[in-house]
Amino acid sequence: MQKLKSVLRVIGMLVPIAYCGGLIYYFLDLSGSVHEAEAIGLGPTLLGLTVVGLLFCIPLVVKIVRIFIGPRSPGSGGGGQGASTHDGKDGFDPDAAVARYLAQRSAEPAPGSPTTPPARDTGGPTVRPSFGRKIR
Repeated sequence: MQKLKSVLRVIGMLVPIAYCGGLIYYFLDLSGSVHEAEAIGLGPTLLGLTVVGLLFCIPLVVKIVRIFIGPRSPGSGGGGQGASTHDGKDGFDPDAAVARYLAQRSAEPAPGSPTTPPARDTGGPTVRPSFGRKIR
């Protein structure tokens, strides 16, 4: 079923390419040659249709290559230390990850509670640093 969907997507990608090609053919047939098309002002139109048609070809070529290569195996991935092991387990322990996070968090001081209170030079209120518009 997956191959059928891929083939239908490729056919859907051929539609805009065929449309641009059909317009190029029509304009060349109307004028007779490329030189005559340029003489009557269709040169930029033909060039633009050619560029757009070639841009539509890029995803089509990528999709065709992916169809022939086939789907990737479930084990293929990053290949780093967190990659799959041979016994079918991925080697990730969520409980250990949460425990490491909580241990690091308890070791760090809380960002909202400074160790020493800020010294005030004047008797007025301190100006808090802010981001964006100033509040007056």
